Amino acid sequence: MIDRRALIPLLLVVAPACSAAVDSAGPAAEVPTGVTVPPPATTPGVTDAPTATTPADVATASTDPASTSSSTSTTSSTTSTTSTSTTSSTTTSTTTTTLPPGVYDPSCVAQVAPGEGLLEIVDRFDDDTIDLETVMAENGLESPELEPFQLLDICVDNGIDDVNGTTITERNAVLVRREVEIQQAKLNELFEGYGIRELLVDGISGPVTRQRLCAFRLAAGLPVSTADMEAGSEEEQMLMATEALPIPFTSSILSERWILIDRTCQIMFVGTGAERVDFVFPTSTGDAEHRTRDQNRSRVFKYDPASDNGGWHDSLTYPSTEDNPLNGNMYKPLYFDGGQAIHGANNVPRSPASKGCARLRVEDQDQLISWLGLADQNQVTYRESQINVTVNVQGEYQY
Repeated sequence: MIDRRALIPLLLVVAPACSAAVDSAGPAAEVPTGVTVPPPATTPGVTDAPTATTPADVATASTDPASTSSSTSTTSSTTSTTSTSTTSSTTTSTTTTTLPPGVYDPSCVAQVAPGEGLLEIVDRFDDDTIDLETVMAENGLESPELEPFQLLDICVDNGIDDVNGTTITERNAVLVRREVEIQQAKLNELFEGYGIRELLVDGISGPVTRQRLCAFRLAAGLPVSTADMEAGSEEEQMLMATEALPIPFTSSILSERWILIDRTCQIMFVGTGAERVDFVFPTSTGDAEHRTRDQNRSRVFKYDPASDNGGWHDSLTYPSTEDNPLNGNMYKPLYFDGGQAIHGANNVPRSPASKGCARLRVEDQDQLISWLGLADQNQVTYRESQINVTVNVQGEYQY
C-alpha cells in the first residue's frame, strides 16, 4: 500500500510547473510588476512576432519560469520603444500654427506665414466665395500685399469680423457687385429688342437698374417696386428662369393697340392686344403737384405733329423754352386726357417731373409715332380711329 502522506510533497513540487504550462498555452503570461505592455497590434495580415506563441515557447515556459519572465520583459521593452517612436511621428505631422489668443473664430481666420501670398492662402479653401477680391474686400485691403503673421478674416459676407468679433453691417462689396452684374446681364437679355437702352453691366444697382427691375416685376406680375432684388430670393429665381419678357396682365391688353404707363416704375409698355409687347420706354410722369391722372383704356383723341416747328409744340397751359430753343416743350404730342399727353422731351429724368404729361425721349417718341402709322401725318388730327391706341395709367411713385 502506498503511503498518501509521502505523495503530498511531490504534488506541491509538480503544481507550479503545470500552472506555468497552462498559462503559456492559454491565458497571457503574468507580467512582472512595473512593466507596461500596450495592446497587441491589430493590423490585418501582420504577425506581432514578440507576442507570438510557439510550441518551443510553451516548452521553455514549462521548464524555465525565469526565462519566461525575461522574454516577457524584453517583449514589453521592445513594444514600448515602438510605441514611443509612433507617438513622436504623429505629433510632428499634426503640428499647426497657433493663432494668438483673443481671435473670435479661429476656424474663419488665417495667419500669414513668412513669404506666403494671398493667392496661396485662398487656394487652401474649397469655397467659391473665397478668392482674392472677396478676401481683400472683407479685410479692407487695398492691395494683395501681406505682412508676415497678419490675420485675415476668411469667412466672407457673414456679417462678422471673425478676427475680433465685431458686427459688420454692410455686405461684402465684391459679392454684391457680382450679384448685381448677373441681374443686369439677365435684364439686358429680356429687354433686348424693345427699344430701351441696354444697361451698363457694372454691378451698381443705381436708379436705371432699379427702374428696369421694376419693369420686370410689372411684366411678371410681381409686387411692383423699385427696390433692389435680393440675390437668391424667389423673385430673382423667377427673373433668372424667365426666357421671354411677359406681357403685363392689365385691362390695357383688351385693346388692339395699347400704352401702359406705370407711375411706380416710371416706365411705359407699348403693345398689340394680348399678342406681344412692342416697346418698353423710360418715362417721366407728372410731379406731385401735377399728377398724371389714372386712365383705363382711354382713347388717344388728338395728335399734333407740329410740322411747322420741327415737331415741337409749345404747351398753351405751361409754355416753356426749356426743351427747345424754338419755343417748344412738347415734341409731337399724343393727347389722351384734356391737356395731358404723351410727348417727346429733351429732359426725361427717372422720377416724375412734368406738369401732368408723360415724357419720352425724342427718339422714343419717333418710334411710337412710326408704330402708330403717323410718321407721315403733317396735320393735327382728332381722328381716334386713325390714331387707334388706348392709354392706361396706374401705380404710385414712392417719393
